[in-house]
Amino acid sequence: MPRVAIALGSNLGDRLANLVAARDELKKIASPGESSLEASTYQTEPLLCPPGSPMFYNSVIEIAFDGTATDLLAITQSIERKLGRAAAPERNAPRIIDIDLLYFGDEVIATDDLELPHPRIAQRRFVLQPLAEICPDRILPGQTQSIAKLLHDLKTDEPPLVFVK
Repeated sequence: MPRVAIALGSNLGDRLANLVAARDELKKIASPGESSLEASTYQTEPLLCPPGSPMFYNSVIEIAFDGTATDLLAITQSIERKLGRAAAPERNAPRIIDIDLLYFGDEVIATDDLELPHPRIAQRRFVLQPLAEICPDRILPGQTQSIAKLLHDLKTDEPPLVFVK
């Protein structure tokens, strides 16, 4: 049964409560008897968002999932709607919750709806840092370095993350 990592982000409403609600929903779909790994929560600058966008809270959770990546994508989109995410009028607009699949075991998927591992995972501190907390030694398909090494070598203008919880 594959281990899957899922990024969580929120920059509207009670950001911490939004992340906790998303984590709780994801733990409900995790394979029974399997542990979940939860990273700390960080406050991050909005990246590629419209001017004036509020700061994000970001985290990552890893669970075991008994299903397909397509099944998981449908479930995470359903969770986003359940938690109040509405269709945004513009790309990267502020949102109550954002749930992104980062990897699905060792699968490589490239469809119109889903690309795994996430294509920008190695360029984003707000994903790599919490991911490195829970699985620093994991090497993603298509990579030759561990998550911890990718984070260490990251060259970005993204400011340091601020620990929240």
